[in-house]
Amino acid sequence: MNNEELEFVLVGGEGQFVEFKESLDTKSLSKELVAFANSQGGRILLGINDQGIIKGVTITNKLKSEIQDLARGCDPQIRITTEELGKVLAITVYEGDDKPYSCSQGFYIRTGPNSQKLSRDEIIDFSIGEGKIRFDEQINSDFKFPEDFDNEKFEHFIKISGITKNLSTEEMLINLKTAKIVNDELRLNNAGVLFFAKTPGKFFINSKVVCVNYQTNEKVKIIDKKVLDNGIITNLEEAIDYVTKHINVEYEINGLKRKEIPQYPPAAYRESIVNSVMHRNYYQKSGNVMIEVFRNKLWVWNPGGLVKWLNPKNLGKYSMPRNSIIAELLSKTGYAEKVGSGINRIKNAMKESGLKEPAFEYDSYFLVVLNDKTSNTPEKDTEKDTEKDTEKLLSEQEKKILYEIRKSPKITSEKLAEVLDINVRNTKKKLSQLKNRNLLGRVGPAKGGYWKIINDSNKGDNDE
Repeated sequence: MNNEELEFVLVGGEGQFVEFKESLDTKSLSKELVAFANSQGGRILLGINDQGIIKGVTITNKLKSEIQDLARGCDPQIRITTEELGKVLAITVYEGDDKPYSCSQGFYIRTGPNSQKLSRDEIIDFSIGEGKIRFDEQINSDFKFPEDFDNEKFEHFIKISGITKNLSTEEMLINLKTAKIVNDELRLNNAGVLFFAKTPGKFFINSKVVCVNYQTNEKVKIIDKKVLDNGIITNLEEAIDYVTKHINVEYEINGLKRKEIPQYPPAAYRESIVNSVMHRNYYQKSGNVMIEVFRNKLWVWNPGGLVKWLNPKNLGKYSMPRNSIIAELLSKTGYAEKVGSGINRIKNAMKESGLKEPAFEYDSYFLVVLNDKTSNTPEKDTEKDTEKDTEKLLSEQEKKILYEIRKSPKITSEKLAEVLDINVRNTKKKLSQLKNRNLLGRVGPAKGGYWKIINDSNKGDNDE
């Protein structure tokens, strides 16, 4: 940072990436270090007051050493660099690779120009988002072995995995990372329950896969519906079979031979279904994996978008699963590979069949859209249909947010949080997601402005 950059920062004032400190206050500085490390990083300018006026500090090696000690004293330690700008000390805090970070006062995160302390539930949510707490690794205290264990499902898994059964069932469950010995008892984790429970729905309301067949390209008339809840392997087998039976098949006659040409290549919808079950966010209790067969398109979607630690530009390049044990178990069966090649196999299968490239949407959900040959022309109509369909993928909370905003455009995020019965941080996250999907806009400043629903088909007198 040079003096010109400093002048620019002073004009802009404090914000998401800038904090002013007039003097060294170790407790306050530790809090800011943690908040920036838990967010996207930022700069702390020591020697500037809250009004952006340079007061200056005496910069010594002792001062810089004390600041480095504060960073090292955080848990885990935080990476920083310091830079002298006259009488101002610029402290650059880098986004952490090992979140969440804490100091003696607790856990903090940067929200605009403020550093917000996280509550217990917010710390848990944050840790889940960073992949520190994985659903499939957690021991399930409600599952009782062997009472709730389905040996037939286990034997079926062993058979299709090609594993030699030369150990006891208990030993094999432990080696498969689906169980541990806790207080001299065998306890299954959530991955083990999803694979091998007699009744998975007894333990998880979101273990289902819902298959629906519609008469047209709209969600109007349902021809057939099936809810699957018999363990991950059986759910996959039956879901793939459901699509195979409900899509169209054309026949190409060449002499005495007849070639079947399915509406969508099996490799494409098979990979889509496997990915949806393997990568869904099982912490998100609202919604199930959905497989929807329309007249000319196929949807496969699951709750939970991309994991936070996967850059969207690397989608299909790397394997960075949300549920590592589930992914490991499926890789043993041949349903999944570890190398993150599922997305590319979907693309290649569609290309080889002469069909349009699949569409991928990800926000609070992950959606794969496969279009049949009728979508090759005209392209614009297909894009509009996909955009229209995507808008329907709103969670109940998102629908409620839009409903409350429709009634009162000036409603605050705090009031929305109260109505939704969730914390303010998650409410702001939902609002941000709706804005990113171009479903919601903000008119005017944070204070004194109002919300505007974009392309609102239910527009009423309250909308401006």
